[in-house]
Amino acid sequence: MKLYKLNTHTRGCNKSYDADLVMNLKDHPNANVGDVVEIYAPDEENGTHLLLQITEFNGSCGRDVISIESGIANAFKMRPYSNVVMRIVKPADVALDSIEITFKDQYMGRSEMWRLKTYLTDTCVYVNKKIDYNDMQIRCQVYEMWSQGERVASGVITEETKIVFRSSTSMVYLFLQMSSEMWDFDIHGDLYFEKAVNGFLTELFQKWRKLSCNHEVTIVLFSRTFYAAKSLDEFPEHMRDCLQQDYKGRFYEDFYRVAIQNERCDDWCTVLGQLRKLFTSYQATVLRYHERENMDIPTATNSSATQGNFLEVLNISLNTFEKHYLDRTFDRTGQLSVVITPGVGVFSVDRELTNITKQRIIDNGVGSDLVCVGEQPLHAVPLLKFHNKDTTLTSADDYSLPHWINLSFYSTNKKIAYSSFIPRIKLPLFGSQSTLHDGVAEGEGDENERNFLSCNQSEYKHNSLFDYDAYDEQIFQPLPAQSTCSLQRVVRAKKTSVPSLETYAYRNNDWENLTPTQIPAMRRKMSDPDIHHGTSAMLAALQPDTTNLSESLASEKNSRRTIVSIAPIVRPGRALINPFDPSHVTIKLTSNRRRWTHIFPKGPTGVLIQQHHYQAVPAKPTQAGQQRPLQQIQSICQSNNNNDQEDYGCENGEQYDRVSSHSLISKSASSHSFVMGDDKNDFFKRRQNSLMNPLPANVPNLTATQAKSYLWGATGEQEWTPAITTGVDWKSLTIPACLPITTDYFPDKRSLNNDYVISDYTLLPDDVNHDYAQSRAVYRKPLSTEEVCKEIVSQRLAQGFQLIVVDEKPPIAGACSSGSAVLPVKPPCETNKEYLLSIGRIFHKISLSGSVITVTGYRPRHPYPPINVDYRYRFHAPQHETYEISGVNFTTEKLENFNWNHMDLYICTRGDVDYPLMESLKYWRYRMYLLPRENIVSKIASCQRCDIFPDVTADNTREQVEDFVRLIEAVSKLKRQYARKARDSPIAHITKRRHSTSIISRPQPNQGLTNSPFRERVGSNRLPEKRPSINVRPKLENGRIPRIFPATDAAAAAGIAARDDQDDGFPVDIKFSPNATLPEIFEAMKHPVNGVGFFSQTQSLPSCTFVSYDALMWLKTRLNNGRHPLDLLEAMRKERMICHASGDWKKPVVPGFVFYYVVPQDKNAKDYAPPLDDYSAFVNEWLEIEFQGCSFLWHDEPLTTPVPNFLRESPAPQSWTETSSNKRVYRQSHLEIDVNQKSDRMEWGHVKHHTVLQPRFAFEIVVEWVTSSGPIVADLIGGWMRKANQFNFLVSVPADPMAEPFTKKSDPLRGPIFIPLCTTFLPNGAALFDEFPEESRSDRMLFFQEAILGKFGFLPCVLEKQYNVGKDLPKEYQYVHCTGNMFALIRCATNNYQVESPILKETNVTRCVYGHTNNTNVPKKVGFLWAWNHMIPNKKWKAQTINNSADGELFQLKMLKDFREFCSNSDQRLSTFWTQSQELKRRAQKFENNNNNTEEMKLK
Repeated sequence: MKLYKLNTHTRGCNKSYDADLVMNLKDHPNANVGDVVEIYAPDEENGTHLLLQITEFNGSCGRDVISIESGIANAFKMRPYSNVVMRIVKPADVALDSIEITFKDQYMGRSEMWRLKTYLTDTCVYVNKKIDYNDMQIRCQVYEMWSQGERVASGVITEETKIVFRSSTSMVYLFLQMSSEMWDFDIHGDLYFEKAVNGFLTELFQKWRKLSCNHEVTIVLFSRTFYAAKSLDEFPEHMRDCLQQDYKGRFYEDFYRVAIQNERCDDWCTVLGQLRKLFTSYQATVLRYHERENMDIPTATNSSATQGNFLEVLNISLNTFEKHYLDRTFDRTGQLSVVITPGVGVFSVDRELTNITKQRIIDNGVGSDLVCVGEQPLHAVPLLKFHNKDTTLTSADDYSLPHWINLSFYSTNKKIAYSSFIPRIKLPLFGSQSTLHDGVAEGEGDENERNFLSCNQSEYKHNSLFDYDAYDEQIFQPLPAQSTCSLQRVVRAKKTSVPSLETYAYRNNDWENLTPTQIPAMRRKMSDPDIHHGTSAMLAALQPDTTNLSESLASEKNSRRTIVSIAPIVRPGRALINPFDPSHVTIKLTSNRRRWTHIFPKGPTGVLIQQHHYQAVPAKPTQAGQQRPLQQIQSICQSNNNNDQEDYGCENGEQYDRVSSHSLISKSASSHSFVMGDDKNDFFKRRQNSLMNPLPANVPNLTATQAKSYLWGATGEQEWTPAITTGVDWKSLTIPACLPITTDYFPDKRSLNNDYVISDYTLLPDDVNHDYAQSRAVYRKPLSTEEVCKEIVSQRLAQGFQLIVVDEKPPIAGACSSGSAVLPVKPPCETNKEYLLSIGRIFHKISLSGSVITVTGYRPRHPYPPINVDYRYRFHAPQHETYEISGVNFTTEKLENFNWNHMDLYICTRGDVDYPLMESLKYWRYRMYLLPRENIVSKIASCQRCDIFPDVTADNTREQVEDFVRLIEAVSKLKRQYARKARDSPIAHITKRRHSTSIISRPQPNQGLTNSPFRERVGSNRLPEKRPSINVRPKLENGRIPRIFPATDAAAAAGIAARDDQDDGFPVDIKFSPNATLPEIFEAMKHPVNGVGFFSQTQSLPSCTFVSYDALMWLKTRLNNGRHPLDLLEAMRKERMICHASGDWKKPVVPGFVFYYVVPQDKNAKDYAPPLDDYSAFVNEWLEIEFQGCSFLWHDEPLTTPVPNFLRESPAPQSWTETSSNKRVYRQSHLEIDVNQKSDRMEWGHVKHHTVLQPRFAFEIVVEWVTSSGPIVADLIGGWMRKANQFNFLVSVPADPMAEPFTKKSDPLRGPIFIPLCTTFLPNGAALFDEFPEESRSDRMLFFQEAILGKFGFLPCVLEKQYNVGKDLPKEYQYVHCTGNMFALIRCATNNYQVESPILKETNVTRCVYGHTNNTNVPKKVGFLWAWNHMIPNKKWKAQTINNSADGELFQLKMLKDFREFCSNSDQRLSTFWTQSQELKRRAQKFENNNNNTEEMKLK
């Protein structure tokens, strides 16, 4: 064995040492780049084996020497200068079964995961290896690897390796179930609440901190209150709105208390104190919530955990998670809802709601964890017990074991001195009056529950699962002739495969009298998606000649079938599950069952395992009191949990060692940081013998290849036994896994033919693109057929589909002949690829053959009927004062209705206007507001009050508009023609000059072009921050730092400061005489150096293009007299000197960022480009924005006195929607997304934006995409944010800022805060606006509210009108604060300030938010709705605390508090504001009168 000397090197220090492994080619003549080598110390054959891939050879490395990166050498305990063995190994021998990769603070979509998987295939990885995938800008790290049933430290990723992506920045919802058990004591004398918060949550937060997770967290306390009442009449009016009735007719109400909403924290332990505070008052508040003086209210009791609103909670989080594409953020991936319950994992549920929840959780790929702090029971959990609406004695309870909930049991590591026994059953309290908590097979009697020892037997007959008499009768009836088995065997029949309809028949002797009308009822009951139903038994049942179905079936099938018929009577259509022995029932595999299985590693027995399930193994008895020899386990299990002992059971008196059901127990958090203690040594053994004999207890006899799976457990491959103890799945709770991109279930041929409807269509991308390239005004490189195929697969992955990896077997149903469905093994001469994908019961096959793509869809022949559950509840969000009513719908989505054909054509045509993105395609979007930068937040800190925002001034409108133009140029990727270099000398310009038809006087020498205050544009090399500009105002804007000029400019600035006309930053080379003609002005405009300034050549823009804003500013500096620049431009257009850049002569000149071009040009010039002559194509290509409300920038306007709008004779309109030139609020354009050319895929999207920019208004920009990668879009938007950075800033806003209750899209746990406005502050109780006509009063009220918001720094947002019906609709105006942190909404209808709602469905908005019933005669309260912007990650603004206040409160909370005080007229602030406004109006009138008088005098 040849030995090599080991050196180490550090990456980056030396160019030639940049790889993980450096070696000399001469030593290894037969080695190639890409080979995998194994390195280990010669004396430790079984020690640490490191695998590395050869990426390069290096001659500078000496002979017989290899060098590895020092970090890797340290991690694998390889000492420098020692001798090591190195040999080339076959990748197949060291292939990994699965690998876990973690990433943080980034958004990685599912199509990016697939691309990353392809990128990583055939590479070598080791623990903690950092992976940078630059094309997609993805950074991630290897966390854990499994090979041949063991954890390993290095290996090779192959085609077959399953890659699990885990995100340490997810959206996490923690729900604490505040059921009655929270106030009970556990065996150690702790309250279950303490166990949950001081125990579980404390430990969870510590683990988050250790792994530096940065989750966005929402914490909600929830409970259900039952009321002891027989009918609705017993409740007072104010309680009836939200009451619901359960299947037994009991009245109840559900309460949700949101403690933390969408927050990020470095240290979450501070929150625990807040939860403890809430706990102390929770029960009293909720149970006594409706109490009023002198009013009787039915007695309220808190429900037990079993009776609680468990499924409703999961659905509430799903309503938010489903909308992940609406409010996309780029710094988190993944969604997790965790329910923490004091119960034992048994819930009494409604069957329909269970089906909805199951389907939604599975389809949406959301992780759902249930953590029980109660003791683990002796039966299989989680267990859902269906509401039994059948009250007859013989009806048996029906259960379900959901595999879509990941269950954990948390137990503290406290010890009791006298006993190590842990009771796993809670005994009922006899005789005491406390309610009995529902066990599994508990009767539902009311009074008798408390003293059931004395009750008579017949009442409790239904408690038993069996009707013994019927059972005996069946046993002793003569056996059918075919069956020859002995009676004994019959009784013991163990494994039975149940849920096909045939077997329902045997379970049940009612079949003889089954009538056709009962069939649909049965079919309805069998709506559980995971249970497949055959139909042969049904047909047999309807044959008139068969008297006994089990006989007729026995004659057809083998004798084993008959055995099954001997079973207890059950109601038709259900196979019973016995929670104490669930392994009796196996179910048919479905795609739902296998959806998450690829995140589980394979254990030593080749079965997928869950790492937090421990199997008890009998221990050898040792002398009393001695610690058992567990060192061997401990050395490997040194998990840094603070409950080590508990996890791996080394307590003294215990009879069992708890050993995890896999050999190497999950890696501790500390190994994440590359520093490992000595006890970690064993972890790095390359291949190690298993710790224990492969599971001596029940080794499952099911493998994934079989078509059956166990009912219990997430994997369906582990058999449940009472000896399995479940720990806490810390990994899932700290770094939750994303839904895997691969799965392995595809229905067999027979099932495909019988149960599925097949549809297919073909795409010919080349032909389609050829047609579109002809008709399209703007040419874009089309996608190749192969790219289209890949993109079509990507889109399906992004919408939750999974790639089906099939084993190399004979082709399934004409499936792939290749090794895996993902990529073919050896490509034939013509490109031939096939991908299989699935979601739920929908399968797609996408095959590429030559230039044809065929998409085949299989959808279920009998889809589940859509179910819709209407749910009412009360919730209390942060900063709210009450529990408000809300309502929400839970529905299953019909995935088969997704319009894939439209989506595929959208991809084929590269986003052509013929195939627009529709709401139903669930495209991603990122919504932003551009807001002016105000340095006022810092002022609020030093002020006591927040209504200090100045009135509208022309103060820095100019800079904001300039900044805006620069941003839109960046968005449009436009460059100015002349970069700075060309402007350095006058001579350079003459050579550069294009068609200047007349000579214009050369600029004065003192205004040389060297350092002209010319506006630097996108194309310039100088950074915009340094751009010289001349500040003409002698007064410095308060709070804003004056800009610093370069030294050379200082003198010039001083000299010019007197002349305001230079402030626009154009070199002033000429002043037009008052009677200059239009052609003269036009010629000067065209001047290539001193003219308006054209954009450099860009596809689809004609040559000599400029924007109207530039032209207006250029004219303003050169016109002395009162000629209006806009009139001049319009005159030029009429004279056909200029024209809209699309070539459309009908478009008038609109001020703003609107393109025009110079018409008279030399058509033969080489750089001449004609206009498109297609307005709609032009608009789809370029953003055009009209400027309103800033005409004073290019034309001096007479000053008007500022009368507040609400007191004017005729108030100005609220927004620009009435006056805008094209009457539309939004417009959409195509957007190239991959500006830095980083991506390896074609990326494009769309940008939707406001058509008008008006200062002091929020300007909205929305980026929309489906065919782009998250990190690339993030990169683009980050670039924009940096561009708009001087006087404006972009802030991300939610799609539904107010989240009003009862609206379709709103987040169920978010709601606006209502802040009433005091309207009775006038002396003698006079009404406001009495002096004005009645019909204008409600509008004036709105303008008054708007003025108040303006004082607090809110800017109006213009929204599209949602409803076009009726003219009596409430007017609604929305506002955003200039910091972007909060929103406000005011709403008002015509008469009596009524806040009636537009749609019947929404009548409740007023009821819950405005605190009134729907009675139209009641005048509604006037006020504001206030909401927080949850898209701003509030970690940043946590720092904006206001230090001089007593508790250093947050800026946000100070704003809210001060706004509330102002609106309630405390310290007479509101009435002061009113009198000031009236005073302004008086002054204005006086001023007008004086003017009129002086004019009259003149006339006389």
